[in-house]
Amino acid sequence: MKLKILIILFIFPIFSFAQVDFNKYFKNKSLRFDFLLGGNNKNVKVFPKQIKQEPFWAGSKTNLLDPFNYGTYRYRVFDLKSDSLLFSKGFSTLFQEWQTTAEAKEIDKTFYQAVIFPFPKREIRLEIDARQWEGDFKTIYITEINPKNYFILSEISTPYKSVDILKNGEPENKVDLVILAEGYTLSEMDKFVEDANRVSQYLFDEEPFKSEKEKFNVKAVFTPSQESGTDIPGDNIYKNTHFNSTFYTFDLPRYLTTNDMEKIYDAAAVVPYDHIYVLVNTERYGGGGFYNFVSVCSSDNQLTKAVFVHEFGHGFAGLGDEYYSSSVAYEDFYNIEIEPWEPNLTTLVDFDKKWEEMVADSVSIPTLRKAKLSNVVGAYEGGGYLSKGIYSPFMDCRMKSNDANGFCPVCEEAIKKVIQFYSE
Repeated sequence: MKLKILIILFIFPIFSFAQVDFNKYFKNKSLRFDFLLGGNNKNVKVFPKQIKQEPFWAGSKTNLLDPFNYGTYRYRVFDLKSDSLLFSKGFSTLFQEWQTTAEAKEIDKTFYQAVIFPFPKREIRLEIDARQWEGDFKTIYITEINPKNYFILSEISTPYKSVDILKNGEPENKVDLVILAEGYTLSEMDKFVEDANRVSQYLFDEEPFKSEKEKFNVKAVFTPSQESGTDIPGDNIYKNTHFNSTFYTFDLPRYLTTNDMEKIYDAAAVVPYDHIYVLVNTERYGGGGFYNFVSVCSSDNQLTKAVFVHEFGHGFAGLGDEYYSSSVAYEDFYNIEIEPWEPNLTTLVDFDKKWEEMVADSVSIPTLRKAKLSNVVGAYEGGGYLSKGIYSPFMDCRMKSNDANGFCPVCEEAIKKVIQFYSE
């Protein structure tokens, strides 16, 4: 009985701290602050690019302050006059992953980013913070924005064709997913719509999305490319595509990403959205996902179903990778002296803040990987690309392998919390 009660509390969190009166401070559209995030393995700096007004605000008008504390970065919006916190959100980046590669020790690079929040009615202060090795946040950029500034771009969006894949209600009360076409030519629009329908169904075939389907809207936006496919540098294949996607990110053959984020943001802005998914027209295996940033997946591989759902777990719910034996480009990705921010990984440093209450009293911590425990929540050593020092909740899970039956109970509950946050 104790365990059941605690699970219910975990599924239905109370966002108890005071939220913000949306109509007092914001208009029903978005402000997009574009910037380059640059540096090397030790330093990071924000280089502002432009500010844009976008026509929709898809997020909740009730929950504006982020309760999760996820992400390697976060941004906060303050009312300039009262210094009140009006909006906050965590996110992750491709830059942060690159920082942990060997290349970042040798050269500097920049990656395109944006932070998006409801369009303010009066002057605000924007702060961008980076999570430090010790786990706390450090402010790396501060700017003041006057919403009446005539340098805020207000442009007519390119009229890309959009198709409703799933429509369940108003954007402010739903999770709004937009799927963008990458590597589909003008003659392949029908294929894109069919593919978008198929991968959406993949998502709603798995729990907890199956049970929560009525809380989602899904739109497909057709952004045609000059050529079909995507870049595969290791095979000397290069295609002229709309978002310049590529395999071999960080020289990993399966890692499929794009850094052409300005075009992606502009394309997504034709519809209300909470999360962007770029669907790449290729049979090759691969993908990538970044919390509150973007997810990417190939369309026609035999493992697309597993990969599409896995990458959405990263991008939408902030779930970490639970595998620990596959090759990666990262070095010193996690500090095992502190708790990872991802809800499905632990170092046991503060396990009581993770899923400890979901573990039965009869299960030992740490938990040995034994066949008889294959369906038991515990703390199994191995996860976050490390075989030692980091623990995951289940023997197998969608965040660990393509062979798993689905998400483990801990990941399911973490996803439900995020769905609830967007749909209240």
